[in-house]
Amino acid sequence: MKEISGNTRLFGILADPIHHVKTPQRMNELFAKIGFDGVCVPFHARPDNLAAVVDGLRRLENLGGVIITMPHKTAILDLVDEVTPVARKIGAANVVRRDADGRLVAHMLDGEGFVRGLLTAGVPVQGKSAYLAGAGGAANAIGFALVQAGVSRLTIANRTPAKAEDLKARILSLHPDAKITVGTPDPAGHDLVVNGTSLGMKEGDALPLDTSRLTPDQLVCEVIMQPKDTALLLAAQAKGCKVHYGAPMLACQIELMAEMLGVVPTK
Repeated sequence: MKEISGNTRLFGILADPIHHVKTPQRMNELFAKIGFDGVCVPFHARPDNLAAVVDGLRRLENLGGVIITMPHKTAILDLVDEVTPVARKIGAANVVRRDADGRLVAHMLDGEGFVRGLLTAGVPVQGKSAYLAGAGGAANAIGFALVQAGVSRLTIANRTPAKAEDLKARILSLHPDAKITVGTPDPAGHDLVVNGTSLGMKEGDALPLDTSRLTPDQLVCEVIMQPKDTALLLAAQAKGCKVHYGAPMLACQIELMAEMLGVVPTK
């Protein structure tokens, strides 16, 4: 067990419910690995108490920041001092840094974690064409991150086309030169095919896209971590496609969150 002293930097995760969270474990593993004197603990905060909790956290001098998860990702935006432009356009944040003067800065790392997962696996993103199934939740942030990473063009497909059009407009407001179209369930003609929906978490879910149109030269990517092999990935492998699993998105987000929170290696 790590020894906690008066010099230990404190971090937390805000959630409701809290029992399922895995981020503190992963963050504490990272602290141990890099020799950082910090500890990350779960903070159970109900929505009706969130403002009071955040106000109290602001006054903790040894707090480095907090990670934000459901159901607080949108509500947190109105409780901090600064929201990064991309988090404001996404409409949600999942990490808040506390600066030395108590100022709270919010950012969203879901999409950047996904992109770093690809890059860590040796998958180039810049100059590639990308198809994104979904326009809410994780897909929302992934759309921004893919364009920020330099994809040549992005196709957004959603069961409700208006949501895809809305995401397109928000991305273009930050990246006016990006090539973005609203597509159909057909993912043909793209280098990267990404499922940003929750379809595949439950047995019997509909497929998020038309897998009959996949070709072996495409990389098919998931954000879902459990099950590891979703129906989409199994169908893609049957078509000869390479696949990219959902787990690296979380693993890489831990590193990005630590960077955002000012965690620096001491080993």
